Amino acid sequence: MTIDVAIIDSGGANLASLQFALERLGAQTIVTSDLAVIDAAPRVLLPGVGSALAAMQRLNASGVAAHLPRLKQPVLGICLGMQLLFAKSEEGPAQCLCVLPQTVRKLTPAPGRPVPHMGWNRLHIERQDPLLEGVAEGEYLYFVHSYAAPLSQNTLASAEYGVPIAAVVRQNNFWGTQFHPERSTKVGARILANFLRLT
Repeated sequence: MTIDVAIIDSGGANLASLQFALERLGAQTIVTSDLAVIDAAPRVLLPGVGSALAAMQRLNASGVAAHLPRLKQPVLGICLGMQLLFAKSEEGPAQCLCVLPQTVRKLTPAPGRPVPHMGWNRLHIERQDPLLEGVAEGEYLYFVHSYAAPLSQNTLASAEYGVPIAAVVRQNNFWGTQFHPERSTKVGARILANFLRLT
């Protein structure tokens, strides 16, 4: 069987839903922490649910943390997986993968704006990218998170939750989405299909 996407086994509860979403698009997937399998895959997906500190402990124990920043194929981090691409997270706090230089910080709750940020939010396109091909300004995506990355030169799209937050980021062959594309209906499926076309 030819593998289209290696999904890193980060211990999150969303692994099966990600597999199902990708397989609906015709992709063959495998959930793995095997570095040789990850190296051989044409695309790699880093999911994540839970705390940054616990996720980094798992990735360090498996050897994936040291290996992942050196990958040359397209890598997509989703939700916590996106946050792990940054240098640090206040959650823990945790030292993360350092693909991106910024620090992920806790959202500040306010009346009408609880934390975690949970539900549909609109996307503001900051700049075009193959991952966002066919995604229109103002589309709604599904978010569940208590921490967020700041806007930077790596931000492809943002969302507003009291302050602007990074919703899609890119650094070379590494992309990240703060929202869950596998739970974001047709728009999310379009983003995953775009990921499957990245080379």
